[in-house]
Amino acid sequence: MNTEEELQRTIAQMVQPGKGILAADESLPTIGKRFAAVGVDNTEENRRGYRALMCGAPGIGEFLSGVILFEETLEQTTDDGTPLPVVLARQGVVPGVKVDKGKGPLPGAPGDRITYGLDGLAERLVRYREQGARFAKWREVYPVGERNPTPLGVEANAEMLARYAAVCQQEGFVPIVEPEVLIDGDHTLERCAEVSEAVLHAVFHALHRHRVTLEYLVLKPSMVIPGKEHPQKASPEQVAEATVRVLRRTVPAAVPGINFLSGGQGPEEATANLNAMNAAFPGRPWELSFSFARALQEPVMAAWAGRARNVDAAQRVFLHRLRMNGAARRGEYRPDLEARP
Repeated sequence: MNTEEELQRTIAQMVQPGKGILAADESLPTIGKRFAAVGVDNTEENRRGYRALMCGAPGIGEFLSGVILFEETLEQTTDDGTPLPVVLARQGVVPGVKVDKGKGPLPGAPGDRITYGLDGLAERLVRYREQGARFAKWREVYPVGERNPTPLGVEANAEMLARYAAVCQQEGFVPIVEPEVLIDGDHTLERCAEVSEAVLHAVFHALHRHRVTLEYLVLKPSMVIPGKEHPQKASPEQVAEATVRVLRRTVPAAVPGINFLSGGQGPEEATANLNAMNAAFPGRPWELSFSFARALQEPVMAAWAGRARNVDAAQRVFLHRLRMNGAARRGEYRPDLEARP
């Protein structure tokens, strides 16, 4: 199979009607904070047990087309020794991997950040393929303020995303391109839309410059929502209208799938917002789906709480959240569906 055939096969599996992508790629410090909130120690064994719980939950293949794993998880196994990427593949779920190496300040752009990890990426992808991964993910973040993101911040982050995506496709990996406009702050819905539009314009210009094939990538953007400290919350209908307006202005129709991050939204909030987009805009050129982390995992982690006896209950909670987001993919979610038997 040549590289293009490999990319075609992977993207066809990743972008399927009714399905989405789980982000289970938290770094060690991030998962440590989430474990601490439910009283779980951040040990390698606890991380293995928790992620095996999700990867091995029966029936996830009905709602998930892919799972983004942390590098460590590619090497982990279930209790019976089966590698977690194999467990996913057996359910028809494509394993992927987060390949960026964290972020730091962007010199010359006070308040903006830049992500590290391009050095040696091609070589790492060869190893990840041997471990079962077939797609990758890279995240850039954009703080929103009076002066941020700066023009330099917008351009530099777009360049990093494009360089990463080009390396991935060269190595036969479908890239998930994640430009996250942060929810932190008190900015308005309109300000978020303004920043999101500038960011996505820059990202697609950079992807074009680097000759990235748009048919073989997934975009993972933020929804257009007010900052979490803004006094007025937006309705799902307002979020849907603002988000799709920005996407229509910036994202070429050649992109097959847009899988939103939840970005600090609550589980039911993120689901309702995704549902509103699919319900109100059936004629859009791309599939609109989810690639949630906390909005899928928060209830699961709370139900598990680090105890083996809770695994079955936690898996039921996980399937419920997947089912709700599967309904939102079709524009058929209603809050009353949340009542579980």
